[in-house]
Amino acid sequence: MADKTLDTLFHETLKDIYYAERKITSALRKMARAAQNPDLKAAFETHEEETQGQVERLSQVFELMGKRPRGKTCDAIEGIISEGQEIMEEFKGSPALDAGLLAAAQAVEHYEISRYGTLKSWAQQLGMDEAASLLDQTLQEETATDEKLTALAETVVNAAAQKAA
Repeated sequence: MADKTLDTLFHETLKDIYYAERKITSALRKMARAAQNPDLKAAFETHEEETQGQVERLSQVFELMGKRPRGKTCDAIEGIISEGQEIMEEFKGSPALDAGLLAAAQAVEHYEISRYGTLKSWAQQLGMDEAASLLDQTLQEETATDEKLTALAETVVNAAAQKAA
């Protein structure tokens, strides 16, 4: 157990979010295709592009550690994406579809915000200032995406789902 250090935990969690981001990229493509509201569709497309940049940043963090970028299965993101898939199937063609997609997307964002906040803090603790900066960049993007999705939900999407009831 002596070899299980914060550095080890940081590396394992980095592999987890690397896997998650790669899965999220393809999930966002599917969600953009399923979305009915053009603003929501655009938000998913924009975030897919942003996520590709985040994967690149994670690769840089691995390189700073002298490690090869690789992921490990993230059960949490698998579950969240599976829930999003269920919403797409169960609410297809329904006015509530976009509200469900948006909620699923925010579940992803909240997971990412939690992971990036933790990784940034650990990187700072480990004296990895450049890695902390890269992780903070992504944390700021994830937070901004979450705020955009909240605004979209509160101004358009939820009301459209309710009116159709």
